[in-house]
Amino acid sequence: MAERLTENDVTPKQIYLRRREFMAGGAAMLGAMTVGRQALADPAGWMRGKIDEGFATTIATDEQITPFEDASTYNNYFEFGTGKSDPVRRSGDFQVDPWSVEIAGHCRNPGTYALEDLVQPKDLEERIYRLRCVEAWSMVIPWLGFPLASLIERMDPTSDAKYVRFETLYDPDQYPDQRAWFPAMDYPYVEGLRMDEAMHPLTLMAVGMYGEALPNQNGAPMRLVVPWKYGFKSIKAIVKIEFTSEQPENSWAVMQPREYGFYANVNPNVNHPRWSQATERRLPSSGLQANRIPTRMFNGYEEEVAHLYEGMDLTRHRNI
Repeated sequence: MAERLTENDVTPKQIYLRRREFMAGGAAMLGAMTVGRQALADPAGWMRGKIDEGFATTIATDEQITPFEDASTYNNYFEFGTGKSDPVRRSGDFQVDPWSVEIAGHCRNPGTYALEDLVQPKDLEERIYRLRCVEAWSMVIPWLGFPLASLIERMDPTSDAKYVRFETLYDPDQYPDQRAWFPAMDYPYVEGLRMDEAMHPLTLMAVGMYGEALPNQNGAPMRLVVPWKYGFKSIKAIVKIEFTSEQPENSWAVMQPREYGFYANVNPNVNHPRWSQATERRLPSSGLQANRIPTRMFNGYEEEVAHLYEGMDLTRHRNI
């Protein structure tokens, strides 16, 4: 079986999702199939298995899916704290309903949209992607979401829209670090993509994972997933999407410009100033079983996305 995930490997599943039920923690899907955490007992069988009526077989990768317990308890989400367990410990009361997203900038359909108006059930797909953190650890996660391109097309950007800027919720009452005397960074958290990156078929707006609604600690109710970039590009709890003519100033590049840049493409040949990016620690792992594997260019999606960066010096453009 091929080692890479390709766009042909992720099959749309025509999942119908009623938001109220979904946000309460249960995904309501057409057909008899409900993909849940129990499927992780046999991840290979789940990935390759026959989906019930109306759904096609999904063969995404031969890599082991990261257990839900690891993916949901080992997170970077500085609004809840800088420790990996802070998000799951501190996010239990985070309110995601109701939720709205402001669409602004160079587009013909700006406005403030309720989340249920942005999530089109017919567009929902299950995508099993590798997630590579800039800290040199990684996971394999089954996401539920829709292509960002479909949302962009609905907003009808003008020719002045060269970039897409994303912004996380600013709410010190809900986010402990936003009200701290010495916060980890300037808030709200901001990220951005070039328009061709945002329109790429692999770029996903995720509203669920492991067949359920996104947990609060993983970016509920809606987050970005860009699988060929380091994880900090996949911004969580999005409340604003803006089409801009200028490159957005993303939070990590503003805070530590010597260490982080705008593109942040996974590149084993360009080290972080403080550590190597040649290998990664695939979770779950432990001191006795570090589970280190080689890092692949563009996180293994080179064939799909390398053309986006033709002619660029991937070192000079600070792809970390």
